[in-house]
Amino acid sequence: MDFSLRGWVEKDGRRLEQEEIEAILEQDPAGVSAFGGEFFLEWNGCRARDHFGIMPGGCPAGEITSAGRPVGKVSPAYPLMDLDRAIARAVHLRSDDGVVALSGGVDSALVARLAGLECVVVGLPGSHDLRRARLAARSLDLTLHEVLIDPAELEQALAAVLPLIPDKDPVNASIAATLFFVCRWAGDQGVECILAGQGADELFAGYFRYLHTATLAEDMERDFLALPRQLSRDQAVAGLFEAYFSLPYMDCRVVRAARAIPAEMLIVDGVRKRPLREVAARHLPESIAWQEKKAMQYGSGVMREIERLAARRGYRKELQGYLKDICNKL
Repeated sequence: MDFSLRGWVEKDGRRLEQEEIEAILEQDPAGVSAFGGEFFLEWNGCRARDHFGIMPGGCPAGEITSAGRPVGKVSPAYPLMDLDRAIARAVHLRSDDGVVALSGGVDSALVARLAGLECVVVGLPGSHDLRRARLAARSLDLTLHEVLIDPAELEQALAAVLPLIPDKDPVNASIAATLFFVCRWAGDQGVECILAGQGADELFAGYFRYLHTATLAEDMERDFLALPRQLSRDQAVAGLFEAYFSLPYMDCRVVRAARAIPAEMLIVDGVRKRPLREVAARHLPESIAWQEKKAMQYGSGVMREIERLAARRGYRKELQGYLKDICNKL
């Protein structure tokens, strides 16, 4: 059989070995529709990609194709699970190897605690995320690798990521530049899989703007549908270093459990991500489970440093112009 696999496949809550996958493809190719995991599969002129398209590949997310034509869907039918069990199962399936990108917030700290893997944090010296990650790693007795971002390398990182990302605005560029240093470290260490907390804000109402909307459910649905562009951004950066992001919160079980929770239960008394924090409080110290954290681009110090770089180039209040200038020079 002509076969290749990028990522990993599971069925009924168990990761499959290559021989098992090949046997299913030979005996019952339609069985691919029940595959979970994070994968891009190619065999005998056919292709398939995981349900949410976490793993980049040459066909649409959640689709099975033959000779380039769609012939089926990848949509594992998991039963509705308790949120705690769903997250625990999702992390367990992803914990065979790799590292956890730990910022010290509840999303990544819960993944780190359940995975028990070594962790990595990036940030400029003295940044919020470095401090929070140190505290979290110490509390959870986890090994933490600290990657200090050299401001002199930040413009180089922007030049590397801007051609790859779908949206070249300041927020997306600053996130991609931060991830550049995570992924470069992983590549240098020979680490392919980076577990991360992406998706939690969209599933559990984590964004600050959700506190001030009268249409929370509609806003969250719009943001959830926009996740593929974020995933494309992040995986493109990881691909520079032959790595990929593995996302437990985007596991089909977790997504189903999260989306079964009414929107009005996600923010209670001004506390965002309330159900996720309640789960986290069973596994983490209260100080981590309930404390708010800055967004990645701010917590790492990268956005502020980009603003300084832009000002030095004459773009004091026009970050978009600064980014456009970098693109024009490539």
